Amino acid sequence: MEKIKMTTPLVEMDGDEMTRILWKMIKEELILPYVDLKTEYYDLGLPERDKTDDRITVEAAEATKKYGVAVKCATITPNAQRMTEYNLHQMWKSPNGTIRSLLDGTVFRTPITIPSIKPAVKSWEKPITIARHAYGDVYKNVELRAGEAGVAKLVFEGESGAREELVIHEFKAPGVLQGMHNTDKSITSFAHACFKFAVDTRQDLWFSTKDTISKKYDARFREIFDEVYKDYKSDFERLGIEYFYTLIDDAVARVIRSRGGFIWACKNYDGDVMSDMVSTAFGSLAMMTSVLVSPDGKYEYEAAHGTVTRHYYKHLKGEETSTNPMATIFAWSGALRKRGELDNLPQLVKYADNLEDACFDTLNDGIVTKDLVNLMEGVEPKAVNSADFLHAIRERLDKRMA
Repeated sequence: MEKIKMTTPLVEMDGDEMTRILWKMIKEELILPYVDLKTEYYDLGLPERDKTDDRITVEAAEATKKYGVAVKCATITPNAQRMTEYNLHQMWKSPNGTIRSLLDGTVFRTPITIPSIKPAVKSWEKPITIARHAYGDVYKNVELRAGEAGVAKLVFEGESGAREELVIHEFKAPGVLQGMHNTDKSITSFAHACFKFAVDTRQDLWFSTKDTISKKYDARFREIFDEVYKDYKSDFERLGIEYFYTLIDDAVARVIRSRGGFIWACKNYDGDVMSDMVSTAFGSLAMMTSVLVSPDGKYEYEAAHGTVTRHYYKHLKGEETSTNPMATIFAWSGALRKRGELDNLPQLVKYADNLEDACFDTLNDGIVTKDLVNLMEGVEPKAVNSADFLHAIRERLDKRMA
């Protein structure tokens, strides 16, 4: 079979631990036999990030700006234990955070659903996509340990010389405090990305904060969303989709009672927590797609989960693992589909569709990794190791490609 040609490279970002092992297996088993793959490769594995003082991460983000579509493997964000384990020069920042900041992007995460895995919430009939603002708030905070009684103040000194000062708290004894920020520019980019994604996918968009309590910080999010919506209102009305705002606690209640099938836009921390809640309620974090979308239409596809460290240690001992590669496969299929759409390559788009359908064929036949066995209903699941799972997908992909 003649391989499918590409005209523009994907930006390929390799990662760490077990997902790095799976990355290579997926390419060799499911992509390279069918696609004449063109990528600009960046090794974002922790040793290479340490070796380059993390310049490699910035270079990968800049390449994504250039080429427009990237695919990323899961990576380690080091803590103190990782500092020792990898003999690092410093505790490098999250690569995802760096890339999100440089692309000014919004993260959209959607469960991969199959009939035999029922959501924990019985009313959910369609996937719920979480749109997470990927800048600021607690992730860019500054913190202080107040070791004694005293006064904490919030101070702003403008370039014009204007000065504002507020008392945060008068401490009578030791405590802690933190300062957070966001920018109108970043919030506006977040709003545009959410409205564009809703129009592209023809889904309702919900947005929630707590502006009854946070009357300036959260209220600014709501004001900007209301203003940006004016640019998309006619598209929403034409497509018959809806945008509405509600408080975060009301949104949670509405989500639980809903049938699904919409986008839920959340601030940074809310989106972090709610995406894990939604993915778990639908089955597994390993069954969750994740795409970073910039306001100017750049896309970075990745797996929503981590590097599966426990399985990696087993792999190093020569032990067999049954790691679920679905999210990583869908990162590749999503990136290749988008590349095909942008470059007008219908064969590449069709291949991406076939790859995902072959995954569904495999799961629906009951061939699964161990994490899914206890979640399935109506089929007799057979747990296999990661290599055999990929072989099973390959067999079904061959049939579809034929």
